Amino acid sequence: MSKIALVDDDRNILTSVQMTLEAEGFEVETYNDGQSALDAFSRKMPDMAVLDIKMPRMDGMDLLQRLRQKSEVPVIFLTSKDDEIDEVLGLRMGADDYVRKPFSQRLLVERIRALLRRKDAIEKDDAGEGEVAQTMVRGDLVMDPLRHTVSWKGNDVSLTVTEFLLLQALAQRPGFVKSRDQLMDVAYDDQVYVDDRTIDSHIKRLRKKMRTADDEFSAIETLYGIGYRYNEE
Repeated sequence: MSKIALVDDDRNILTSVQMTLEAEGFEVETYNDGQSALDAFSRKMPDMAVLDIKMPRMDGMDLLQRLRQKSEVPVIFLTSKDDEIDEVLGLRMGADDYVRKPFSQRLLVERIRALLRRKDAIEKDDAGEGEVAQTMVRGDLVMDPLRHTVSWKGNDVSLTVTEFLLLQALAQRPGFVKSRDQLMDVAYDDQVYVDDRTIDSHIKRLRKKMRTADDEFSAIETLYGIGYRYNEE
């Protein structure tokens, strides 16, 4: 049973998310500020932490910074729609993903499961028990699925789990078109409903992040009314 730490100063969120995760079989500990969470983590580290960014005593950014000094525990940020700068900064500091408020609890559960699967794969690989993951190279793009790392022209790019999965799906077969429905199947469990605009938003943010490594990045092409494809040239 994986132990999940929820850290948020909104008691309604803590209560509702705790109930959902416990119903899914997780062990859950809740904290309403970063300092109390850090104190507890010093005694026993959870398998994953879900952190609000804006909190009293110690906010999510400070807590993440302290965590990364001693642990690679997976971290998901809960952010508001106005926290885009904080999202980018958080990913650069070592957060693994973020979910925007108000959020679907089913979506949060799936992001947690995806990160726990990745954590388990990395631990097995470090112990010499896992399968050898093949690094994917497509022109200037290098992706390591096990380590969840991406680089473009030698420059590292920080992507969320969803963005990584979308880029991987497109780059696996350069020149082939992926419809929005196909990309939704890649990025989300079939029990999670998202509409076309959600995929479009992810692709927009993905392009923006890739352009931090190269202003002229244009490898992801839009075919209006059809979908997207990766152009290796």
